[in-house]
Amino acid sequence: MVISLAWVAPVVAVQRLGELWLCRRNRLRLLARGGREVRPDTYKTMVALHVLFPLSLSWESYPWSFPADIRTWACLAALAVVTALRYWAIASLGEYWNTRVVVVPGARLVRTGPYRFLRHPNYLVIVLEFLLLPLLMRAPVTLILFSLANLAVLRQRIRIEEEALREATDSA
Repeated sequence: MVISLAWVAPVVAVQRLGELWLCRRNRLRLLARGGREVRPDTYKTMVALHVLFPLSLSWESYPWSFPADIRTWACLAALAVVTALRYWAIASLGEYWNTRVVVVPGARLVRTGPYRFLRHPNYLVIVLEFLLLPLLMRAPVTLILFSLANLAVLRQRIRIEEEALREATDSA
């Protein structure tokens, strides 16, 4: 039996567009509260990575039909769990969830939701998605190239966030 996964790339694209809209709204709210954006130039790299990833995935995995085997079902189940973790992290951060680093004076660290257990749950989800989606779609080139690029970008992003947090807590 063969199943079509032609819905994967459009669903991921719609999900990302919704999240970018939410990020924009949150960013404007944080800036209105006196927030300061740290290293805004890194945002473009992250956006480019997230735009090119579904395009590469779609191109490499065309015609998007795969056997309904254990690998397909395991990847779909894992993606469901990862997506649930993603939205749990977004909900627990609330207005502080943002793809840009915005520091608001006097803001406290989030210690609810997955942040009680994991230091960077958003980034764990991103890494898992960049691994699981190419595995599901049988796209080995996308898996290797974008996993390496994603890890480099996230490493830089985490360093920027931690430095900004350290500065904010040292000045408070």
